[in-house]
Amino acid sequence: MSVSEFPVARFERASVRPQISAGIRRLALFYIWLTIASVGVVIADPAPYDALILGAALLIPVVGLMRYSSGLAAYFFVWVLICAGGYLATTQAGIFDVPLTHTNITLFLALSSVPLVGFISADPERRVHLLMSAYTVSAAVAAFAALIGYFNLLPGAYDLFTRYGRARGTFEDPNVYGAFLVPAILYCFYLVLNASPGRAALFSALGGFLLFGCLLSLSRGAIASLALALFLFSFLNFSTAPTNRHRLKLFFVLLLGVIVVVGVVAAVQTVPKYAELFGQRASFEQSYDEGPEGRFGGHLRALGLIVTHPLGLGALEYARIYELGDVHEVYLSMFLNTGWLGGLLYLGMVIGTLWLGLRRVFYDRGGDGLSAVLFAVFVGMAMEGLVIDTDHWRHFFVIMALVWGMALDMRIRGGAPPSELPAPESRSTACR
Repeated sequence: MSVSEFPVARFERASVRPQISAGIRRLALFYIWLTIASVGVVIADPAPYDALILGAALLIPVVGLMRYSSGLAAYFFVWVLICAGGYLATTQAGIFDVPLTHTNITLFLALSSVPLVGFISADPERRVHLLMSAYTVSAAVAAFAALIGYFNLLPGAYDLFTRYGRARGTFEDPNVYGAFLVPAILYCFYLVLNASPGRAALFSALGGFLLFGCLLSLSRGAIASLALALFLFSFLNFSTAPTNRHRLKLFFVLLLGVIVVVGVVAAVQTVPKYAELFGQRASFEQSYDEGPEGRFGGHLRALGLIVTHPLGLGALEYARIYELGDVHEVYLSMFLNTGWLGGLLYLGMVIGTLWLGLRRVFYDRGGDGLSAVLFAVFVGMAMEGLVIDTDHWRHFFVIMALVWGMALDMRIRGGAPPSELPAPESRSTACR
């Protein structure tokens, strides 16, 4: 298959600089697709995504696939200020290189997501589908690796793709692996709602496979995040549906989804080692959660340190000082890592992303529910941040960029209802 025939070509329209040929645009889109398709391979640092996203960040503005706006500038400057707080907090650390490296990584992930925001806002629906198709492929690869490892289908696969008896796929940690699959599962559910019967059956099978992979991670946070995201998406899609016929279809798809979930859970419970570990993980009384030295006791200790250290401690200093591991709560961690300045701005960034995402959902009232997918997924990730550090999750920045990109398109249009907007062809200079 030639590059010109690659499926991503259909996602792009002729709203780019005239001096860039169609062939180069297709190559650029393929490269961006490949970049997102690599985001699920994080067995070691640096990951392939880190090199590819750097190239994409340079390529997107050069090829003219990016829209500039005041919202994009705000996204950029808030992240710069958050990281500035991190560098200031580094001066309070007992060692210099560890917090400095951690803050450098945060800055890299944040700034490399800026061109993605501009890329999406230039043509949101098409480009969100482009990136989510790549994301779903990446999730399928990660889940396939997890399956091979968990059931030890190849020599050495178990040690490579599992940890603590839990699937981790192409990630270092089972919790991150499980959380990574959530956006792809919800996207498959969305596709089932909007596809023809034949394609809906295919997406149902893919979603069931990804759900199976997520359950193998035995990540309580990922499963809770998925449940919350599915509930929010269903509620918002039902509330904003254009017709009762669409609501009826949603009801039947939900019923089918419940059957799939029950079947997958029943199937995975037949694996003896899984059933035993599942019973242990399902308990809310975990030894590492309880007591003053446990996870939640650490949250209280971190809160006390935040109050007395306005400049922060420096990234990862809490773990070094107390030798108890990380805080495992991203909002507390950001206050410790970046001080009051960075912590408040990070909290504001998450809340602002949620607000922008919800606005876009109601702006798209009567649409196909794509914006509701992104909002629901981001709510799940924001919730999961209460029990784990998510500030260096690569897919966190990808989903945040998707939400901002769609929301900034709404602001650029001036908030006009979709029925009053000009046709895409009449806005062909959007990326110039």
